[in-house]
Amino acid sequence: MAHQKTGPIPAYEPAALDDITAHVERLRKTFRTNKTKDMNFRMQQIRKLYWAVSDYEQLIEEAVMKDMGKSKFEAHLTEIDWIKNEAINVANKLETWAKDEHVVDLPMIYWPMRPRIRNEPLGQVLIIGAYNFPFQLNLTPVIGAIAAGNCVLLKPSELSPHSAMILKKIFDEYLDPDCYVCVNGALEETKHVMEHKFDKIVFTGGKKTGAIIATKAAQSLTPVLLELGGQNPAFVTKNADVKLAARRLMWQKCLNAGQVCLSHNYVLIERPVLNEFIAQVNKQYRVFMPNGGKESDLSRIVNKGHFDRIMRMLNNSKGKVVMGGGSDEDKLWIEPTAVLVDDVEDTMMAEESFGPIWSIMPFDNLDQAIDIANKVDPTPLALFTFGSDDENKKVLNNVTSGGATVNDAFFHAMINATPLGGIGSSGQGNYHGYYSFKAFSHQRVITQVPAWADKVLRVRYMPYSWNELSRYHMMNGHKPNFDRDGNVTQGLKYWLGFVFGLGGKSTSGAAVRWGFIFTLIAMCLRLKRDSLGL
Repeated sequence: MAHQKTGPIPAYEPAALDDITAHVERLRKTFRTNKTKDMNFRMQQIRKLYWAVSDYEQLIEEAVMKDMGKSKFEAHLTEIDWIKNEAINVANKLETWAKDEHVVDLPMIYWPMRPRIRNEPLGQVLIIGAYNFPFQLNLTPVIGAIAAGNCVLLKPSELSPHSAMILKKIFDEYLDPDCYVCVNGALEETKHVMEHKFDKIVFTGGKKTGAIIATKAAQSLTPVLLELGGQNPAFVTKNADVKLAARRLMWQKCLNAGQVCLSHNYVLIERPVLNEFIAQVNKQYRVFMPNGGKESDLSRIVNKGHFDRIMRMLNNSKGKVVMGGGSDEDKLWIEPTAVLVDDVEDTMMAEESFGPIWSIMPFDNLDQAIDIANKVDPTPLALFTFGSDDENKKVLNNVTSGGATVNDAFFHAMINATPLGGIGSSGQGNYHGYYSFKAFSHQRVITQVPAWADKVLRVRYMPYSWNELSRYHMMNGHKPNFDRDGNVTQGLKYWLGFVFGLGGKSTSGAAVRWGFIFTLIAMCLRLKRDSLGL
């Protein structure tokens, strides 16, 4: 604890527009020096970021408490510990990830040209962060962009101002200022940043803002990585463990007061277990918060605007409150609340809550539930399904989502090694760990063609020769193994492979089977020799 940073968190201060321009120009200039391409430099910067988060633990705890009423426990679970694990994992694996990759299924004729894929940095990356997990959602893509060799400009959300100022101090004190910059500001500053050319833009937030950023980026053909939200469904059938479903779904609506883009917006519950499910979520509420929501570790809503938005959803609903319902405007506190509805047009179904409120809608059969989910939001960021194996498989096969978890809350997004990403209106691209490295890299194909290869490449030179083309076809041509109806034909090659592969398709499998046969033959010969006394 000797290195712990202390003292007051500085007052929020937007960056001057001229300073933003100077930062962008400096980052562009630095990238051209190849400084950030050096592997040791990248790993060193990521390791420094680890120690920055470690040294700032106490102030991070204070910042998220002031911004959202987030408890120290959640500050560690969802912010500090996540980033430290991400930094360690990426720093330790980076040299392996960055090695040149082989081209898959490369024809033998091209082996001498040594085609390989090199992961190279894109250049200058802009990351526009979110307020709900101000350290996890800002620093995770920062680590990925650094790992890939890019320069980075981070613009945290102004809705979590204390966290934004801590992020700026971390950048200023621990990272190379010529390569990595954090600038603060609101709409004016964000617009100014977007006037500059970047090589990739990352945005985490709402769909409307994401569409604006994507439109602006398209004007300069800048690729984007968008992590947006959605009306995420949860399915609970009569074959589910209802108590377990209630407990796990209740948890993800309590974490960060439900201000989680991955948490469910509504639960589709099979009618025979509706009452049991409602009873169980109320029971779990009492277990989680025995002294009530106000005396618990439940976070607060980030600001008055979002508090009012959530309360409008709740107050305009025609459904019945079956759990919770309380609120305190002065403290920006909203109780975990479940509302029983019967109409997909209800405000509790039609809008993303992004808070501790959610709706429950009964269904009579799984096909009906699937239709409801696809009508409400055909491409949510996440889905959750609790049922039999066949029921879960049916849901996964018929409802699209960025990610999915069977029999739990958003576990698929809680693992540093798995990619987080949306689909359709819930986002595009993904990141985390190795996938962050790939997201911020360009897969550059490199070949090295020897001079003697002109004997093989004669076919491309004028005057063209049909004889050379025929020879080229012999070396490189492929004949279809399918007929005009698209059905696979079983020609000589198939039967030779079947025979020599001993009925299998894979080379490794055939090798194992042949090895087993040769071992048996050797054992039989040994037994025969022993029986003859040889």
